[in-house]
Amino acid sequence: MICRAVLCILLFFSSMMLFAQEGFYSTDTIRDIRIMFAQSNWDEILDSLYVAGDKERMQATLFIDGIQFDSVGVRYKGYSSASVDRVKNPFNIKLNYLIEGQDHQGIDKIKLSNVIQDPSFLREVLSYEIARKYMPASESNFANVYVNDTLLGLYSNVEAVNNEFLEKHFTTEDNVLVKGNPETVDLYGENSNLSQTPGTDSLAYTSLYSMQSDYGWTALYNFIDTLNNHEADIDKVLNVDQALWLHALNYTLINFDSYVGYAQNYYLYQDQAGRFNPIIWDLNMSLGSFRLTDASVYFDGFSIEQAKTLDPLSHYNEFSVFPRPLLRKLFNTSRYRKMYLAHIRTIVQENISNQAYLSRAETLHQLIDESVQNDANKFYTYADFQNNLYGTVSDFIDYPGIVDLMEGRAAYLSAYPGFQGAPDIENVSVFPEAPVSNDMLVITAQASNASEVILFYRTRPDIVFEQLLMNDEGVDGDALAGDGIFSSQFLFQGCDVDYYIYAENDSAGAFSPQRAAYEYFTIEGQLNPGDIVINELMASNVDVVADADGAYDDWIELLNTTANELSLGGLYLSDDATNLSKWALPNQELPAGSYFIIWADSEDAQGSSHANFKLSSAGESLFLSDAHQVLIDSVLFPEQIENVSYGRMPNGFGDFTFLSPTFEQTNDGANLIPLDDALVFNLYPNPVLDVLYFEIESQSNSTIQIIDVLGRVVFKSDLSAGIITGELPVSYLNAGLYVVSVSSNDTVMSKKMVKR
Repeated sequence: MICRAVLCILLFFSSMMLFAQEGFYSTDTIRDIRIMFAQSNWDEILDSLYVAGDKERMQATLFIDGIQFDSVGVRYKGYSSASVDRVKNPFNIKLNYLIEGQDHQGIDKIKLSNVIQDPSFLREVLSYEIARKYMPASESNFANVYVNDTLLGLYSNVEAVNNEFLEKHFTTEDNVLVKGNPETVDLYGENSNLSQTPGTDSLAYTSLYSMQSDYGWTALYNFIDTLNNHEADIDKVLNVDQALWLHALNYTLINFDSYVGYAQNYYLYQDQAGRFNPIIWDLNMSLGSFRLTDASVYFDGFSIEQAKTLDPLSHYNEFSVFPRPLLRKLFNTSRYRKMYLAHIRTIVQENISNQAYLSRAETLHQLIDESVQNDANKFYTYADFQNNLYGTVSDFIDYPGIVDLMEGRAAYLSAYPGFQGAPDIENVSVFPEAPVSNDMLVITAQASNASEVILFYRTRPDIVFEQLLMNDEGVDGDALAGDGIFSSQFLFQGCDVDYYIYAENDSAGAFSPQRAAYEYFTIEGQLNPGDIVINELMASNVDVVADADGAYDDWIELLNTTANELSLGGLYLSDDATNLSKWALPNQELPAGSYFIIWADSEDAQGSSHANFKLSSAGESLFLSDAHQVLIDSVLFPEQIENVSYGRMPNGFGDFTFLSPTFEQTNDGANLIPLDDALVFNLYPNPVLDVLYFEIESQSNSTIQIIDVLGRVVFKSDLSAGIITGELPVSYLNAGLYVVSVSSNDTVMSKKMVKR
């Protein structure tokens, strides 16, 4: 008995260690989620909160795979999937409800769907897995959910579209986030269709959309206005490619409980470039489970056989019963139609034609089989679960067999005009293979059956891809005319370049890589040493020069020493050697021989030239690095003097010395500032682990020593006069306190050093 108990304990902790190693949304894992309410009538309370519609929560204790979380907040979620007449309702659980900062693996909100409208139990998890290949989409898996130790059943566990999601996919969480989620779905109305029907007052849209950010109604209205009335400017306010992927997924996977059907169940997030990005949401009725409308030819619903042959360009070839501008306005452009069909081709070829979806579906089906059997509250029988992967299950409606639907859908789409006959893009190459700043970069691709080939490129992730027409005419980097190898060239500015290629002919288009623009090629940036330098700085600016707000702050001057324009995008400044990417420089061009001023004032909200750190007048180090944390330039500066700058002499490449300030001008005309002391020295970092950096400025020869607490000299070196910068390996020293002493003539200066 004791041995069995010990074995159970060991197995429990082994399982906990296994869960700890996996992500919370690991697709091939069934999570164990237990909600503990103090009230025995918890269901009645949650029912009343749901009916009231005020989204209030009940306090509970939560266990995730055995890990306890206190004081979480629980409510039902969903529009039609929750009901006071059901035992198995969907849950929205907020981990930081009462305990600020409480999360699990960085996740503070859990959304559990009750798998209604899906006898197969597979639709949501399988569809999200496909969607994540092509656009930002939620992670998802399965969970056995218990309340007060009673099993409610098997749920799908879907990642929330919240700050954590936005930070992961867009590197920012502070912009406008809108959900296409009307307060009441009008079965014979427009809902969240992005039309301008409500008028010109942004407040008229508040019942049709849910604002998830602190602001954004004006931005949303301006987007809707542009989408409906200014087609030529749509790409300025919309990530068109992501919208095309959204439509391609919805039409290929017959996910019509979406923007296509009742115009709901999607998000829009405004990125740093000012464009709204559609985000797919709520896939529990994908793969033909929802067939009530397509707002076009089948406005009154469609059958399973009709679902297989739904026209993916219905809102272009036919009519829209209710406006669908996010479809029709894009499809009015021939190139966008070809790009859209290219995306459909990729989804079909990578998931359906090759049977990849079926392999995954069978794996997941086997994974959850026992849990489905144990789910006493499921909405369909176990036999329905077994049958619905391949065949139709008849209940309130007919739920198509996933395989039957997808095979028919793939056959129809594969014969659709624009699916076949696309260009072939091969042998994409870059010359030179490892470019450095100021190289003429040539990108080539072999493209057959193409009338036009376009290079899309950008120099950092938060900006829009620019376009360059590639040519096969033997000019602008193209070697031979008419050889089927298309080329584009541009001056490489030393920062990373992301790019992809699109080719089209009269009927079809193609991308390389196929999942562009969600996936792309990258050329790693590299600046030549000395291309951009830290040229001058002032860490004790009392009243020399003020910023735009009238503040006399620290400032740093960068200089482009080359004869060509360079980009600051992808470069970083820092005063911390352990965090070289502390502050990103703005994505702007720096003309040849030009200066750029950064205000080191910890006021980065004041503008793109204000850093998130200050300089220390007592002396410290400053680092300029690229996106790969390769050091471009650095300076270790000593204690600074009021209203005196520290800059290179000669300008751009000389050693640093104290100067009369030359703000945004050459240092060559500056006055050298004589020092009161004949000796100046500085150390960095302190405390130190492995390497101690030093800078000594002395008018005569000097000696540097490291002395331990017993007065023993553990290191000694003689140095010449002038400005000397160097490093001392100290990893061999024991942890503790030391004194670093520098002597020159009759002057001795000492500083304490802590060895970690």
